[in-house]
Amino acid sequence: MSQEKNNIYKFASLAKYSFKQRFSIRTADLVFYGLIKLIGKSLRFEVEGLESLQKIEQNGKIPIYATWHNRIFLSIWFLRNRGIVVITSQSFEGEYIARSIQRFGFGAVRGSSTRGGVGALVKMIKLMRKNLPMCFTVDGPQGARYVAKTGAVLLAKKTGNPILPILVEPQKFWTINSWDKLQIPKPFTRARVFFAEPISVEEDADETVIENKRRELQQKLDETVKLGKQWRRHSKRL
Repeated sequence: MSQEKNNIYKFASLAKYSFKQRFSIRTADLVFYGLIKLIGKSLRFEVEGLESLQKIEQNGKIPIYATWHNRIFLSIWFLRNRGIVVITSQSFEGEYIARSIQRFGFGAVRGSSTRGGVGALVKMIKLMRKNLPMCFTVDGPQGARYVAKTGAVLLAKKTGNPILPILVEPQKFWTINSWDKLQIPKPFTRARVFFAEPISVEEDADETVIENKRRELQQKLDETVKLGKQWRRHSKRL
């Protein structure tokens, strides 16, 4: 593994932070990691649409996973230890999240849709050309909630790899009072994973095509949310 690839799986230096901030980052990192691991181990998963992922692999491509920000808790657990690279924000919160996901075998590239985004996307293009899968929370890092941005579409255009919309729906969960209404699954609940049809983006796609692909991604993720709600209602009656 090259040095660049290796570094994304290592913790970044906290030298720029104060002692208090370093303590807070390390504490939040371990709490978030421990909570995901503890709850994740207790869950029962069902998967729908796995053939979409298999189709990508059979075609010799690498998936660009795309999901909503409020589903990161269960997505981290389900997608763990696959070497997936995630873009994380250049912020206090982004730092402890980056450390937590790295403990689950993810790589972290610093950036966002508003600050450092172009540089982060360039890094992801280079890493994907080295056969590393990617993942976007397409409405992150600050919203608007359930409104897809274009990062995943641009990456698909530049690399020739398809976007794979994914949603993990817990049957029972708590909702955090945050901008994204983060879902924390209740221990021992069931969860269903929905893979939608992959989305390919042509190399010569112009702004109009890119916007159409963003809308397609939006539509497919909206559909998975509806499927998740339907599944929850149905499973409660069983």
